[in-house]
Amino acid sequence: MVCDDYKDLLMGYLDNELSAEQRRRFEEHLAGCSDCTAELEEFKKLKAITDEFSLAEPEDRIWQDYWGGVYNRIERGIGWIMFSVAGIALAIYCGFKAIEELIKDPGIEITLKIGLLALIAGLAILFVSILRERLYFWKRDRYKDVRM
Repeated sequence: MVCDDYKDLLMGYLDNELSAEQRRRFEEHLAGCSDCTAELEEFKKLKAITDEFSLAEPEDRIWQDYWGGVYNRIERGIGWIMFSVAGIALAIYCGFKAIEELIKDPGIEITLKIGLLALIAGLAILFVSILRERLYFWKRDRYKDVRM
């Protein structure tokens, strides 16, 4: 193998992710290659620096201020209204397409046609309402992030 093949193994070596055979061959190569040894030392320094980093989470107060902002509440409210209306419209359209032949049939009474359309509209509204309710409670479930 040439050095380029071994350079691909540098981080795997540092993270102890190489197989025993790969590790043995890599260490043999390091014994005779000063370039790869120097690069490994640079990676060790870089890894030491990056291991010290941690992601700083914003304070709860910052998130509460953000989510409590009037613009955010307006955007979310409008978004949910649009989502609900579009979901209801699509569900009604799909339901109408499913029974379109019955609606077009002149032999079926108008009351049955109106009843079927009302049934589809009601189901669409209930579906979107239940979906929104589930999402609402899922977001506020204080145990959702608990892991066992």
